[in-house]
Amino acid sequence: MKQLLLLVMMASISMVALAQNDPAAKKVLDAVGAKVKASKGISAACNLVSISSKGKQNGSKSISVLMKGEKYQMKQGKMEVICDGQNVYSFDGDKTITKTSVSESANSLNPQKLLSGAYDKDFTYKLLSTPGSFYEIEMKPIDTRKNFQKVNLFVDKAKSTISKARILDKSNNVTELKIQNMNFNAAIPENSFVFNKAKYPKDTEILD
Repeated sequence: MKQLLLLVMMASISMVALAQNDPAAKKVLDAVGAKVKASKGISAACNLVSISSKGKQNGSKSISVLMKGEKYQMKQGKMEVICDGQNVYSFDGDKTITKTSVSESANSLNPQKLLSGAYDKDFTYKLLSTPGSFYEIEMKPIDTRKNFQKVNLFVDKAKSTISKARILDKSNNVTELKIQNMNFNAAIPENSFVFNKAKYPKDTEILD
């Protein structure tokens, strides 16, 4: 759950901070954001890989993501995260659900921030390289209290979509998210983003 919550857990800034951003990177990210904004609903299948500071791979996990506007749902096995636009509910796959408000989770990496390209308020960023079919953009959090050092995004040049993200935490461990497929015209029922305690085990506890 730690790796999954890292995605769910991503402010005003001064003009000085904005000036540090690379115009070339912003152009790429703006194109990504425009595509996400124009979508009616997004569904994605992702693969999450955890790599230790010594380079040892600690296994991989499959994650499904649904997103519409400010709402999203993520599933990994029995674990689930639902955001209804106001609150975020994180089920640990056993008997505990943690509830936080969207404002309380504003400092975390949620799917909108990770996939939309809208990073001005949270990161400084620069374009590292453009070989082959991908742009690589390095992003560093403006708030150094965040639990990660940087995020490297790999953007498909032809599609203007994020294909991979590498997140380096404060202990030099890496979480790599690979997006295997993404549908920008997914028909997603609204009840996908409605928290319903009845579908979880009866003895599940809600912590808020």
